[in-house]
Parts: sequence; C-alpha cells; structure tokens
Amino acid sequence: MENKPENFIEQIIQEDLSSGFDSKDLRFRFPPEPNGYLHIGHAKAIGLNFGLGQKYNAPVNLRFDDTNPEKEEVEYVKAIKNDVLWLGFNWDKVTYSSDNFQQLYDWATLLIKKGKAYVDSQTSEEMAEQKGTPTTVGKNSPHRDRGVEENLNIFTEMKNGVHKEGVHVLRAKIDMSHPNMLMRDPIIYRVLNKPHHRTSTDWKIYPMYDWAHGQCDYIEQISHSLCSLEFKPHRDLYEWFIESIKHETQNLSVLPKQREFARLNLSYTIMSKRKLAVLVEKGFVDGWDDPRMPTISGLRRRGYTPKSIREFINKVGVAKRENVIDVSLLEFCVREDLNKEADRKMVVIDPVKLTITNYPEGKTEELESEDNPEKDSIKKRIIPFNKHLYIEREDFKEEANRKFFRLTIGKEVRLKSAYIIKGTSVIKDAAGNIVQILCEYDPKSKSGSGTEESLRKVKGTLHWVTQKESINIIVNSYDRLFKEEAPGSNEKGSFLDDINPDSLKVVHAKAEPSLKGVVPGDTFQFQRKGYFTVDKKSKADNIVFNKTVGLRDSWKK
Repeated sequence: MENKPENFIEQIIQEDLSSGFDSKDLRFRFPPEPNGYLHIGHAKAIGLNFGLGQKYNAPVNLRFDDTNPEKEEVEYVKAIKNDVLWLGFNWDKVTYSSDNFQQLYDWATLLIKKGKAYVDSQTSEEMAEQKGTPTTVGKNSPHRDRGVEENLNIFTEMKNGVHKEGVHVLRAKIDMSHPNMLMRDPIIYRVLNKPHHRTSTDWKIYPMYDWAHGQCDYIEQISHSLCSLEFKPHRDLYEWFIESIKHETQNLSVLPKQREFARLNLSYTIMSKRKLAVLVEKGFVDGWDDPRMPTISGLRRRGYTPKSIREFINKVGVAKRENVIDVSLLEFCVREDLNKEADRKMVVIDPVKLTITNYPEGKTEELESEDNPEKDSIKKRIIPFNKHLYIEREDFKEEANRKFFRLTIGKEVRLKSAYIIKGTSVIKDAAGNIVQILCEYDPKSKSGSGTEESLRKVKGTLHWVTQKESINIIVNSYDRLFKEEAPGSNEKGSFLDDINPDSLKVVHAKAEPSLKGVVPGDTFQFQRKGYFTVDKKSKADNIVFNKTVGLRDSWKK
C-alpha cells in the first residue's frame, strides 16, 4: 500500500499492513445511535471512517447502535442516512446491532456456561457501593458464585419477560479489584420492557453498549474500530469480551482493533445529543434542523455546503488530545466555498427611500450586473433602474466625518452597476426620522459605458433596489445560539442560562426582482451583507431566507 499516512490513525493502519495484515481485510464502520440527529461532531467521525474507506479502497458499514429502545426512533435512522449521503459519502452495508440480538444472547449464555457471567439480583445502589473507587478495590456480589444452572434459568426468565425491570442484571465475571473500574464485573444485559423500533416486543432484555459494540464489530469483521477518546478506558473490556468468545467462532478471522481519537469540540456550541434534545423539547429552537443548531441538518438548512463541512473536518485533522476549535474556522470554510459558488444579488435589509431628483420621471433602464465574478464563465443578469430606489438606512448619514465613505449631503458615491450620485437633502417625519433621501445623479457616469465620467473613482459603492420592481422577502438573521464560548461551564448555572436571547432576528427586506423564482436550498450572496439560503418553509408568495454567514468574521469585533 503506497498511501502515505496523514495522521496517527493512518499510521496505525499502515503499520498493520506492513506487519502482514491483508489490505483486503480492511473494513471500517460509523456506528451512531439513532436517538437524535447527527451534529458537526459526528461529521468528524463520518469524515474519518468514510475517508479511510476511500483512501484504502475499503468498505465502510453504517451501523445503527440500537440497543436502547427507550430513546431510538425510525425518524432518526432516516435522518442519519440522509446526512451521511448529503455529506458525499456512501456505505457498503447498513447494519444494526439489533440484527445480532440472538447471537449476542447466545454468546452471553455461553459466558454463563463458562463461568464468566452471572445474574446479579441486587439493586443498582448496592452494586455501585460494592464497585469501590479508583484507589480502593471493590467487593464481590453475594450472587457472584451462583451456580451455572440457576444463572441460566434466571437469564432465560429475564429474556421471556418473567421479571420486571431492575430486579436482575447479567454481569461479566472479571475482577472486582481491577485498576480499570470498567472491568469490575460490568453489566452485560438488563431487563427493558419497551418495544424496539425494529424488533417490536420480541425482546425483553437488551445488551449494554460495551457488550454489543465489540461483538458487532467482530461479527461484521471490522478491522479498525475507531472511537472518541472517552472510550479509551473501555478498550480493556472491548478486548476481554472478544477474547472470551473468539474460540467459539470458526468463520471469523479478523479481530477488530479499537483505537481512539479526540472528538470535535466547537466554541459557542454544545455537542451533546441529550442537551440538544432539551433545546428542541423546551422550544428554544425550531426543531432539530433549526439553522442555529450544530446538527448537520441544521447546518444544511442554514446554507452550509457538504464541501465546506468536509474542508472544515480536513483542517481540524485527527488528534490524540482534546481541544476546542473556534467556530470561526467553520464559518471561514463555508464563506470560502460560497464565495466561489453563490450568485450575487442586491437586497436591502433595512430600507429607506432614495429619490434621484434629476432623473427622468417614468423612465426605467435595464442595467447589467455580473452574477459571480469569481466564476470562469461570467454570466450577467438584468436589473431595473429608475428614479425611485431603496438603499440601506445605515448607508446614509446627514452629517458624517471624513471616515464615512457612504452617502451624505454633498458627497458622491456610486450605486452598484449604475451611476454616481450626490446627496442633496432629506425629508423627515414629524418625529424627526428620515423617511426619504434626495440626491442628484451624473448621467454620464453609468457603469460600463466607457465614458471618462464612468471611470471616475469615488470611495463608496452602495447596493440598492427599485421601489416599484423590488419584491418583499423575509430574512432570518442568525447569531450564535450561545453567548459563552463554553456553554454551561459556569458551575452554578445550566447551559440554558447561556442562551443568546438575540440569536434570531426576523426582518422584512426588499430584494431585486430576479429572486422571484427561488426554491428552498438556493443560496446567494446578498452584496455587502453576506450569504443567504432559501429556507425549507419558503413559498412563492412568502419567500424566506436564512442568513448563512456574513462576508467577514465580525463576532469578535
């Protein structure tokens, strides 16, 4: 294999191949639990596993770790599949831990027969008390030496629904004095009288994650089982379980190798599906795909592209130590991609009327403007122009200092793709608010006309739309969902205390008429404002845009 390692995981794989491991036996997996929507942290694991598959021409399984029927739903299975495909990856097989429920049960029975597992009938509190601490050894359960037949009988009764939840559990018999707390007789099975999204009510007992995870890797012949760092202490148990049953399997030759990498932590963001679920359930956001959510579906709805997320994952890299990545890097990646791909449009977010007093009444010109100057094949669109316009309210000051390069009385600016104008006066309402700006234009200064006046330089260029031809749109302007860089880090408070009350502002804007035919998912650069994407709830008579990202990082300012 000539692939040069780019990170320590690839180095491990390369060393295995150099030591005689057959490249044909390489197989990876991405194993999410279907108990919520995937977030940007999962995108790192997706990129790593599927990226390895692409690099080594090896198959990758999408496996649903569905061993907890209390929280898992078909909705989440569908969403996860959509997210992986949208990111640009595909799997060799879709598998489920529940595919192996019978095999996992049979192997657990085998452990009992070998004297390596027993039924414990204590309360969870009693078991926790006996577990000991990292500096003190644990105590054996009074049921640890139950006979094989009694254990088998009770375990069968648990499977058949004879016993209520919490009465019995099946534990591995390892070592209550082991320095790794996870090796102190961990629970393998518990009773759960809950219907499963795939197996319905067939099972009354369900395997614990540690028992199902490694055995499913073994059944699927995964060569390298890649987990986040929190699972490093689980590696001893992972290997013990596989070692305990490997001699009973003749057709499984590959022993999976678990290795760990640092998970993705993003500033001003939470990466816990449990906490994200709280935001949804309590109505702080508009569902799992709210554009403020760090979920992949939320980022997609906001206008992030698969390419930008893949590029972000590449820039973050694969590390052995935890660190926090600044969210501005993710925003930089989407900004870079959309700058090349998004067509330009003129939209006035906070409009104020502008009247060109010396422009002919009733005349409307058709002006040309480039769709995207970054593209090789430059396309142009037609924009109407006349006497009565809208500009941004912030682009005018009645009186301004020399550093203000936009419109003011007696000062010239250029209207984008149009003419040079000079402010002359204003009209105010009874409260003293400016309701209309009056100006004059230079008829010879039309952009692209080739005249000497058209080449005249002025320091400011403003975007605009006409009053009559412009269309009404709604813009959801998003800020970060949390005010703090590490939400919930204050010991006295909850992460909910750090929610930014101004994370969403809904404004009514005026847009150039070429935006009439947009459909959900279309993304544009609103000139001088940022990148905006048509929301999924948008309709022809009620066009709604979500702000993806500004033209530059303004958060820290």
